[in-house]
Amino acid sequence: MFQDNPLLAQLKQQIQETLPKKEGTIKATEKGFGFLEVDAKNSFFIPPPYMKKCMHGDKVVAIIRTEKDREVAEPQELVEQAITRFIGRVKLIKGKLNVVPDSPTLKKLTLKAKTKKGIKSDDLNDGDWVVAHVIRHPLKDDGGFFVEITEKITDTDDKIAPWWVTLAQNDLPKTEPAGIENWEINDHSDLERVDLTNVPFVTIDGESTKDMDDALYAKKNDDGSFELTIAIADPTAYITPEDDMDKVARERGFTIYLPGRNIPMLPRDLADDLCSLIENEVRPAICCKVTVGADGVIQDDIQFFAANIKSHARLAYDNVSDWLETGTCDKWQPSDEIAQVVTELNEFANARATWRETHAVVFPDRPDYRFELSEDNDVVAIHADMRRVANRLVEESMITANICAGRVLSKAYGYGVFNTHLGFKADKLKDVVELVNQGKEDNLYTEEGLSTLEGFAQLRRNLDSLDSSYLDNRIRKYQAYSEISNQPDAHYAMGLDVYATWTSPIRKYGDMVNHRLLKAYILGCEPTQQPDDALGEELALHRKHHKIAERTVGDWLYARTLAEEPKKQTQFTAEIFDINRAGIRARLLENGASVFIPNPLIVDNKERIEGNNENGTVLVDKEVVYRLGDTLKVTLNDVNQETRSLIAKPVEVFADTATENSDSATQ
Repeated sequence: MFQDNPLLAQLKQQIQETLPKKEGTIKATEKGFGFLEVDAKNSFFIPPPYMKKCMHGDKVVAIIRTEKDREVAEPQELVEQAITRFIGRVKLIKGKLNVVPDSPTLKKLTLKAKTKKGIKSDDLNDGDWVVAHVIRHPLKDDGGFFVEITEKITDTDDKIAPWWVTLAQNDLPKTEPAGIENWEINDHSDLERVDLTNVPFVTIDGESTKDMDDALYAKKNDDGSFELTIAIADPTAYITPEDDMDKVARERGFTIYLPGRNIPMLPRDLADDLCSLIENEVRPAICCKVTVGADGVIQDDIQFFAANIKSHARLAYDNVSDWLETGTCDKWQPSDEIAQVVTELNEFANARATWRETHAVVFPDRPDYRFELSEDNDVVAIHADMRRVANRLVEESMITANICAGRVLSKAYGYGVFNTHLGFKADKLKDVVELVNQGKEDNLYTEEGLSTLEGFAQLRRNLDSLDSSYLDNRIRKYQAYSEISNQPDAHYAMGLDVYATWTSPIRKYGDMVNHRLLKAYILGCEPTQQPDDALGEELALHRKHHKIAERTVGDWLYARTLAEEPKKQTQFTAEIFDINRAGIRARLLENGASVFIPNPLIVDNKERIEGNNENGTVLVDKEVVYRLGDTLKVTLNDVNQETRSLIAKPVEVFADTATENSDSATQ
């Protein structure tokens, strides 16, 4: 009777016009309500009914009214729509097509849907994974939300769903690029390749690796120095900057590495065959030859040249490590020639590692966590692989090669594809100095000192020598992000003045670009390709999406694998890496899973506990009980496979003080 009354509608509009308005960003919660975040200090509660008009991340104008003695926000106008494309699951309601977004902040939304032309709605079942686009928004169109399903990803019960859904979520390719019938070497006509097929190069990789892109050779000189030669596979021999395949490689940026599978940047017939440095097969390569002193110092006699090489031995990390560490290996026994090469490579790596430990920055050893999958894509085991002597041998060789490329490209051209890191954020230097000087009588560190490469590297070495990682964890949030730049600059996080990777051109587009620059350097001519300003940003964005995808698939597999652990009450060792007001984020050292420990599972009275993000501490009854970097024993309290989240609980929880006092009084 009253809903169509124009006078009431006019009165309602007049009332709304007199109410204050605020512009802000929608922050949704899993419980259906949300907040209008106006700035860092001001936010307004949005009740669940009003949240049906908007999505998490939307920028809106809302009216502020008082309801039940509380200021609440009602979104009225859409300023900027946060989500247009999303991943969701089909939900059939009375035969009608709907989509529920696969996001903790959007799961309360059930959105009416249609299919785009070419997709039959009858082919979609409850729970199927789909890509959908928002085509109607309540704050700018009449009616509620409405979406269009543009792609079916996979069925609801597909065991490979974690991979397909994650790739679609990040808009990443599902397969490698298509190859061509006959690849031909299409290199610069003046590029001469030295015949090094008699040099006993070796490759050292994982046992299942197919795209072997580096081969190594070292010879120890009479003065204790080492003559190191690094040969790198050369896909740019087959792909020119004008080729369509080059555009595809740039669009992909990197090979995508996910738990249990990878999606190559280049076609497999190139990556795993023609360019792969397969044992006893002649392959085109770009080589770097350099002398490294007995003290680990890289000399100035850096040479780059093109060559044809042949791997004389395809070696595996574990076998080489067993042999070097114990003098024997049940699975592998090298010939005298290969034994000498591996021994001298190891001696070189030790000298170089000692130099970096003293003059640069060496990352602390942490395990690489690896999922072992069955043929049916079930997780058989999760392995914690520590870097062993053979891994370090290859790592030192690659770092040396990339330092050499950085020096040559910066001097010859002043541009290239460089990995850079500029230390601490400029606006955080004061905070860092105050933090690291705490408890010291003299101000050992200064802003001026820590803004230099030498000062930053010295601080990192000093932090690594401490028994506790607490201080290291605290200052990491003050560090700048690593970047990919076309201009040479320092890499503070490695303690190096310049660093340009070229050792993985099968897997990294930036390394392909550097190969072409190195070929121009070899020929003494102008490069056929120069990295433009956009390349670094493109590669950084690709790298970000790939890391997110790797972590997302991992979270999915962890939730699957650990689903029964809450019942078993298995104890794990957890290392704290983040602390906030709501609780602790930690990593299980046995398998690498990330868990959240909410405050109520630490102590049942929220008034007794305080999580301080700035100090990286958790206080109970005003006393510090946990710090960043600490380890504690936990059990899993809940595993939510829908949100792929793991909730953990400390084995030792803090008792209620009232109960303790009561017990004491009765004794």
